[in-house]
Amino acid sequence: MRRFFVWSALAALIGLVVAVGGFWAYQHFYARFQPVTVDRNQAAIQRLLDEASWLSSGGGGEPLYIIGYRDSAAMQRYEREEAPKLRAAGVEVRIVVFARPDREGLSQSTAAERATVAELWLTRDWTLYQRWTATPANNWTGAGIPAADGSLARTAVVDAGRTFSGKLNEYLSGAGLQTRYPLIIWRDREGFMKACACSDSRSWAFVRDDLDAPDRVEPPSVVADGVPPPIAYPGDGSPETLPYPTLPPIPPAGGQAAPAPSPGAAPGTTPAAPGTAPAAGQTRPAPRPTPPAPRKAPEPKRQEDTTFF
Repeated sequence: MRRFFVWSALAALIGLVVAVGGFWAYQHFYARFQPVTVDRNQAAIQRLLDEASWLSSGGGGEPLYIIGYRDSAAMQRYEREEAPKLRAAGVEVRIVVFARPDREGLSQSTAAERATVAELWLTRDWTLYQRWTATPANNWTGAGIPAADGSLARTAVVDAGRTFSGKLNEYLSGAGLQTRYPLIIWRDREGFMKACACSDSRSWAFVRDDLDAPDRVEPPSVVADGVPPPIAYPGDGSPETLPYPTLPPIPPAGGQAAPAPSPGAAPGTTPAAPGTAPAAGQTRPAPRPTPPAPRKAPEPKRQEDTTFF
């Protein structure tokens, strides 16, 4: 009996350890990357998104919002890798950028970044956003953009972006989401609002699955105006090209084989047909010398008959 209780307690302990380990593994490797369904303050969050100056390249489909700041490497990677897949599913990707507020007296944004954020919120210039994100942050000077520092109007615009992100974080924390950037907000097929703190790439698949987006987008096979890309040929400086094989001459339509090249002619050249001029850049082979005519042997001289009768 005592042995039975000992084995029962040991089995219960092993079961408890397995259950705790399984729950930890589920939370650590799966649950923490899932998006959350926003069931509170949906109207307030939607109003914030509608009033924000978002940027988009167009599309007109169901909107998906990507919210973050310029120096976020995760946001740049998400936009570079996932935005084409979402657009392929008919989703309109809308981007909202803001300048981070100061922390403990230290500025987390540059003057050029604040000026650019204010300009984007005022103009929604997609081309400017593309030039900004295509330039390294350390090299961006914001040339030609009015400064936000020292301007009450543009400073107010920068502060409006910071207020937007602060209120959004407050509303989403009530849904159990720990805000990390990029912050992705969309509505699923049933119309429920969902949010994802997609700083980890392992959470990106949940967004694609929810929107029926493909896992891979093939690169475009044509260039502008429907013209296929040029084919690389040997000798044009293209890398990784093989030498073009030497092919036999193609007979003409009449079925008569092309004349063989004369001895001493340059390789790869075809002699011109009789009676035709050589092509440009092609030299006519020198004619062969005519052999001298053979000499005829002299006829023997006939001797006269001098016999007398």
